[in-house]
Amino acid sequence: MMKVLMVLTSHDAMGDTGHKTGFWLEEFAAPYYVFRDAGVEVTLASPAGGQPPVDPNSTTEDASTDETRRFESDEAARTQLANTLPLSTVNATDFDAIFYPGGHGPLWDLTDNPDSQRLVREFLAADKPVTTVCHAPTVLLNITDEEGRSIVDGRRVTGFANSEEEAVGLSAVVPHLLQDELVRHGGIYERNDTDFAPFQLRDGLLITGQNPASSAPTAKLLLEVLQS
Repeated sequence: MMKVLMVLTSHDAMGDTGHKTGFWLEEFAAPYYVFRDAGVEVTLASPAGGQPPVDPNSTTEDASTDETRRFESDEAARTQLANTLPLSTVNATDFDAIFYPGGHGPLWDLTDNPDSQRLVREFLAADKPVTTVCHAPTVLLNITDEEGRSIVDGRRVTGFANSEEEAVGLSAVVPHLLQDELVRHGGIYERNDTDFAPFQLRDGLLITGQNPASSAPTAKLLLEVLQS
């Protein structure tokens, strides 16, 4: 049985706005069921362990999808989510791939998290895929290879676009604009010409998705790589 580690944020504050954030429910639920329905064993982890915060905006009726509704009625999945492992306790040797759902939370607590960086390095060193969606490619920004180069330098990557951040009114709130930072670190940034439309790509062991609509297709792309 293939094993995938999913890593979620533990951060719940949207800067100093007084609003809550966390992970985006669709970006967790859609990949979770792509993996589960394919017979993949899924393990959940987060920096703090326990229940990771869900962005309340992702639980509204407008944001609901078949997958989020399935999750809401899945008691076993909800229990598993409430008991994520502390990130410091997991090791790449136990898994075939790692997958990071987005939401704005990762911008604050996973950009420089040492346990996350350790895991990404371990997966890449073991020739295992590293997959990130929406804001989660932030986890790649400050990781360097053995020669001191950013691991996104010269690599095709995507992630939440500047225009998408502007559309949700958070460009001045987030600690950094993901598209700009991927480019600043040498990434070859690509995107769908239409905001919030699915777009995902693979460059070697790095698999990235642009936005919430890309979460299931990105998980399916990871499955294709694992099954090839």
